[in-house]
Amino acid sequence: MFTAGCHAEYRPSDEHVVMSLFRDGILEHVYPAFFKAMSHPDHVGVALSLSMAGYVLGGSSYFQALLFGSAWAGLLYYCCHEIYEGYMTRRLSTDMADIQANYLGNPDSSFWVAEADANGQSKVVGMVSYGEMSHAVVVFPWRRRNLGSQLTLKALDFCKERGYARLILDVSSPQTAAISLYQKFGFVQTECHRNTHANRWFSKLARINVVHIQFHVFSTKPH
Repeated sequence: MFTAGCHAEYRPSDEHVVMSLFRDGILEHVYPAFFKAMSHPDHVGVALSLSMAGYVLGGSSYFQALLFGSAWAGLLYYCCHEIYEGYMTRRLSTDMADIQANYLGNPDSSFWVAEADANGQSKVVGMVSYGEMSHAVVVFPWRRRNLGSQLTLKALDFCKERGYARLILDVSSPQTAAISLYQKFGFVQTECHRNTHANRWFSKLARINVVHIQFHVFSTKPH
């Protein structure tokens, strides 16, 4: 038995599960980013070249060919991991370090959790925040149940009530599902860059872009 759709303001008792949701929600993008980077023609070419070099230098050794190619794949994975790990660490030491003060203590910010009734027990299965930084996460078993849309609407309604004219979000390029969801609500891409705040070579090798998207809460077009 599953029922979802109850949204409540964040409570201190939610801290443990919310932090776990946040960490998992950020780090889950490492593998998609890695596979996307690894499949790029340039990286495929480098991996094949290194494998061939290993094969020749190892005296026709298939093991050394695999070792050399794997070293390149390992470097790409490390770059992807460092980008998302670094972002998560920064957020945990800033806005997420004190949700009560940074979100609920600010009238222009807020933080909500989505609760689900699973076999008679209520559990937090998603979260969304809006403020200086914005975050949204839904756990895997509860995705594709319209919960992400409900959370997005909750944040948009809050912004409308506060009289915001425009919302701006930054999303990493591997987060294709999130980008599609925001576009469904009318967000449009305005910029794309590689400044992930990680080492610039990490971003370059991982080929991760930061997608800058905007949403006009109230139309500014003349009537």
